[in-house]
Amino acid sequence: MTAALSPYRLSKARDLYNIFNVFNALSWNFLVGSIVTLFAMRLNASSTYIGLLSAVVYVAFFFLPLGKILARRFSIVGVFAVAWTVRAVCMIAAVFAPFAAAAGHRDLALGLLLLGVGLFHVSRGIGMIGNNPVLSSLSAGPDRGSYMTQIQIINSATGMFAGFAIAILLGREPPLFLYSIVFAIGIGCGILSGTMLKKIPEPPAEENGKKIKFFTMFKEAMAQPSLKQFIVILFLVALISGVSRAFIIVYSREVFLQSDGMVSLYSVFGGLGNLMIGLLIKFLVDRIGAKPIFILTIFTGLASMIPIMFFPSSAIENISTGILFLSFIFFVMNLGFLGAEGIAQTYFLGLVPMDLMLDMGILYFFIFGVAGAGGSFAAGLLLDIMFGIGLSKFIAFKILYIILIGLTIFVLVLQRKLTPLGALPFRGALEVMFSFRDLRAIALLDKLNKTSDSHEEEVLLGALHDTPSQLAIRELLERACSPRLAIRIESLRAMETLKTLNEDAEKALLSDLVNNPFTTAYISARILGNHRVFSATPLLRELAASRDYMLAGEAMIALARLEDEAFRPQIERIILKTKNPRLKIMGVEAFGIYRSPNSLSVLLDILRSANPPPYLRDEVVLAMASILDTQNLFYPILVRFLEDETLAATLAMDEAEAAFEYYKSNLGNRHPDKKKPDLALIVNHAKNIQTTVSAYTREKNGAHLSRWILELKEDSDGAIAQMVLAEAALDDELIAHPRLQLLIVHWAAHKLRLWVNRLK
Repeated sequence: MTAALSPYRLSKARDLYNIFNVFNALSWNFLVGSIVTLFAMRLNASSTYIGLLSAVVYVAFFFLPLGKILARRFSIVGVFAVAWTVRAVCMIAAVFAPFAAAAGHRDLALGLLLLGVGLFHVSRGIGMIGNNPVLSSLSAGPDRGSYMTQIQIINSATGMFAGFAIAILLGREPPLFLYSIVFAIGIGCGILSGTMLKKIPEPPAEENGKKIKFFTMFKEAMAQPSLKQFIVILFLVALISGVSRAFIIVYSREVFLQSDGMVSLYSVFGGLGNLMIGLLIKFLVDRIGAKPIFILTIFTGLASMIPIMFFPSSAIENISTGILFLSFIFFVMNLGFLGAEGIAQTYFLGLVPMDLMLDMGILYFFIFGVAGAGGSFAAGLLLDIMFGIGLSKFIAFKILYIILIGLTIFVLVLQRKLTPLGALPFRGALEVMFSFRDLRAIALLDKLNKTSDSHEEEVLLGALHDTPSQLAIRELLERACSPRLAIRIESLRAMETLKTLNEDAEKALLSDLVNNPFTTAYISARILGNHRVFSATPLLRELAASRDYMLAGEAMIALARLEDEAFRPQIERIILKTKNPRLKIMGVEAFGIYRSPNSLSVLLDILRSANPPPYLRDEVVLAMASILDTQNLFYPILVRFLEDETLAATLAMDEAEAAFEYYKSNLGNRHPDKKKPDLALIVNHAKNIQTTVSAYTREKNGAHLSRWILELKEDSDGAIAQMVLAEAALDDELIAHPRLQLLIVHWAAHKLRLWVNRLK
């Protein structure tokens, strides 16, 4: 078996294949694109002949078995390249057709055209045996869909250029010899494309080398539900796409009486549609998968045909309306159905194993050929029958496209059951397409995959941190294994902002906890806690005692977020034992997350220790505020105190005064009675709060405030906090901490307000 290409050789092979596709697209458009249909209509060919000419395009697929036989004796690339050269040479017959027509031999000219086109596609069919293996080999890797779409973009852009050149060359009523010149240019480009193709590396051969008969292969494919479903859809898509795009040219010529040059110009709009859908698919396919894009392209194709059904006959003679209408139809129809054909092949390559690619590729193109050939011939015959019974061309084409609309709706129904192949659900894919954040993330990921500069990589990962998207998980996990620490850190930071983690991400983070202490493990611990990955609990418990204090601290915080109440006493022991201020701060933060009143005593013990650092004091009182459920209200008071610590007593008195005024405005006019003992109790508390707080903050006498707190009516959940704060108000060591004084006074004022609210 041929070895897979190295990254360098793969890049070189892709460059060669891209150049091949430029000349191949030029050859196609100058030889068998819309130019053939326009020339045949110039010779007044019937709709049946046009249908036959369109059907011949699909005859190529019936010669794939012959190509397979040759590929067993010769190299796949060799058969591919020679057949591609021969197919161009076969069109020499078409070069002489305009001269035969000019000499008055119309039937001979049509015969030469059909002969040249027929031989072209026979040779093409033999060579196409190498298309899927070569394409599958060159598109190997995570960017398979993107690269395949890049090829479609190259073909579309080149086709647009060729269509524009043909439109300028043909004009309104070109002399017949100009068609010979166009065909001759196409032959030259075709020979050159075959030459380029010879330089492409041979793709891997099939390992088993078994000879499988076509009907056996078809039977095996139909026995697999996923393949059977796809084959039916492929048949209908090929039929609808082939008929709709082939006969829109005839529709423009016969119904709107457009010139050859104008129809070629409309083909440029069609090429623009193909180019745009190619760019869209390239941008999205590797992120959202092939299935939702497949469905979307069919929707677009359906939308392109509906206007034909409702277009009024009275508007046909309006030149401006006709030009705008046909430009729109060509653009949207090619955008939809050529996009569907392209993404169908991408879906197929993802559905079929590599070792069956050659045989299943024959089946793929055979189905495509039967549908396209049969549909095109039947459509031409149907049109001639409708013309024969007296229907106008306007009505006949309307009926044809109504039939195609019905088939398209049926395809949309069938597509819902396609195997996703890892794709997003259709609704999820639409959300991505209409989400600026996800689209920006995709753009950043594309840049990330292309960059080789580690500093730029770091910047892009930082941008992904600010643009969180679930689509970035795969790339972030890859960068989390980078040899550069800064990139690993940035990738983990970006992962931290994601809403959810998949199984691969969780495994990678757990591995990072074990293997990367002192570097990135602490970030992984934080992410696991924030995303509530409960399976990480046993490992986080072990790491709470790690020598890496950042990891130990983040492990404690993560356990708090995971609500591991059983481990909280162990964290209390770690915090009281350690001398590391940062580890103490992180442990204190964990207590604030736990919100257990039982931790209040431990937090007060930290303040009692010898000269705790200022930031540790701040964290302690904020953690206590979280436990007391007042942190959001207390935080601005603490910030104001830190700006000017001489305001401690003033801020405390403000709290007391504000609480008293709140009581006065809500209960001040109500008189206590025997039926409402709580009202009498709150009156005394409200009247005493200011003098009590003044004694505590200015005179350092907490006895009155302690009694005031104990006389509050608290439920069992609040009783622990009530007892701890009452004792703290009496503690001579703790009274030296103005931050704690402010917190106790704030809590007392807050409780008075809550009491007022209950009695209102």
